[in-house]
Amino acid sequence: MDTSMARLSQVWKRLITYVKGSHIQADRTQNNSRELPCPEKLQQSLEEWAKLDSESIFRIGDRQLHEQIYDLMGNCALKPYIVEAVMQKLIAREQFCPVLLFQRLENFYRRWCQGEFIDAAPTDNLPQQKMLQLQAQNIAIGLRQVDINTGLNVLILLLELHRYGQQQDHLKEKIIFYPSGQRHTDNFFTSQLLRVINYSDAIEIGNFSNVVGEFLKGGNFSGAYLGDADLTGVNFSGANLNGAYLGDANLTGANFSGANLNDANLGDANLSSVNLSGASLRSIDLSSANLSGANFSGADLCRADLNSADLNSANFSGADLSHANLTGANLRDAKLSSSYLSHAILFSANLSDANLNGANLNYADLCRADLSGANLNHATLKGANLSDTILFGTNLKSAILIAADLSYAKLNGAKLHGANLQSAILLGADLSGVELGGVILNEADLSGVILNEADLSGADISDAILFGTDLSYANLSSANLSGSNLSGAILYGADLSHTNLSQTILGGADLSNANLEKMTWSNYLE
Repeated sequence: MDTSMARLSQVWKRLITYVKGSHIQADRTQNNSRELPCPEKLQQSLEEWAKLDSESIFRIGDRQLHEQIYDLMGNCALKPYIVEAVMQKLIAREQFCPVLLFQRLENFYRRWCQGEFIDAAPTDNLPQQKMLQLQAQNIAIGLRQVDINTGLNVLILLLELHRYGQQQDHLKEKIIFYPSGQRHTDNFFTSQLLRVINYSDAIEIGNFSNVVGEFLKGGNFSGAYLGDADLTGVNFSGANLNGAYLGDANLTGANFSGANLNDANLGDANLSSVNLSGASLRSIDLSSANLSGANFSGADLCRADLNSADLNSANFSGADLSHANLTGANLRDAKLSSSYLSHAILFSANLSDANLNGANLNYADLCRADLSGANLNHATLKGANLSDTILFGTNLKSAILIAADLSYAKLNGAKLHGANLQSAILLGADLSGVELGGVILNEADLSGVILNEADLSGADISDAILFGTDLSYANLSSANLSGSNLSGAILYGADLSHTNLSQTILGGADLSNANLEKMTWSNYLE
């Protein structure tokens, strides 16, 4: 039985090797048979297509132009190195007329998008003629493949011309390419590019991304409808996607660095591991989107909607998230150091183990958020709402929590050494065993707070409200409690040595077994 299984395993391995070898050989044969356009020939053709005669009429008419485009570019997709070489040579030529070339190629692209060439009668069907020509050379290729190759290659050239034009002051207004048409015009067809993507992917999933993806950088996709599009790994760096719709799109690993996505809608999209560094994302809709591992460093997310988004391990270092809606968002292990979250809504968000070192959270709503294990060292939380927030083991050392609301917060094991909690509200909070050395709590409301065994040595708790607060066995040595109200407070076994209790109200306080060595007493002791 074992011998038979061993033989079967060997046969299976040989079969897999044979199949892989056949595929590799087939790919090599296909690549050899479908030769890439010669850069010199492509350059010469592009120059010829933009030349005028003495009467300012194109030397090559539309019909001949379209025939040459299919003949030159219907075989296979252009590669980046070929396009780069051609563009460099064209730009160096004094005879190069980029505006005329752009206009002619744009006209072809618009007509191709409408299916004019592939839907033509057999006598005028240019993709069919190219297919028959290739098949006569024993090159197996389908009608759709010829048409898709041609259209995508023209799209690539238009994107490159647009990028070049936008870098030249004298061409900025003359060469502007809108793959889905220009917004606010009669011919603007918002889903035109989406149809191109779906048409391209009909022969192979991901075909559009593989062929055109790298050329989308710096493109103008303002207002384009790209819902549910497969754009895995594409390069949208520096592109204009203002007001574009990409809801439910697959954008895994895409590059949006420096892109304009203001007012865009990417709700429910898959954006895991995307690069959005330095991007403008003001008022963007990213609700329920998958953004795990995304890079938002230095991005502008002011008023962005990230409601219920998955931002696990995302990098927001130095990002502006002011007024952003992060309700219920998953920010576990997120990098938010030095980020700006002023007035952000983080209600019920998961920020456990997140790095918020030096972050600005002034007036942010963190009610019921989970900040357990998070690093908020030197963070600013002035006026923030942290009521009923989970802060187990949270690092709040030297954090500024002036006038923050921490009522009923879970602070077990939190580190508040050197934090400024002036005028903060800690009503009903559990601070038992919390490190509070050198903390500023003057004018804070600590009514009913559990501070048993807490370390408050050297803390400033002047003019604070500690009505009924449990400070049993707490370390209050050298603390400043002057002017505070400790009525009914439990100070059983507490260390009050060298404590300043001048002008303090201690009516009904329990001081039994407390260490009262070298205290500063007041007239209000009863």
